[in-house]
Amino acid sequence: MKLDDAAARLEALGNPTRLKIFRALVKAGDSGMNVGRLQSRLDVAASTLSHHLKTLLVVGLISQERQSTTLICRANYDVMHGLIEFLVDECCVENTCAPSAAKAS
Repeated sequence: MKLDDAAARLEALGNPTRLKIFRALVKAGDSGMNVGRLQSRLDVAASTLSHHLKTLLVVGLISQERQSTTLICRANYDVMHGLIEFLVDECCVENTCAPSAAKAS
């Protein structure tokens, strides 16, 4: 993944509402979630949700599919995993990693 792509995706996820949206779609799994259900679950105005979905769509973190009159949103797991791999790709290459707090307990 290119640095600019990673930065754009991290910037998109840096907004609390977009992060909630993305996490909800990740939880929904491969079947995704329709926009109406997503709006109800997150209690977000339709125009606000539309704006945030567009931002996530532009950077490739989600995809959308129209099924008749319903718009289904899905997390793009390949992009998500690529971003995570980008973040940890060179972890501790210059030194030893300290044990994480989660592993220590």
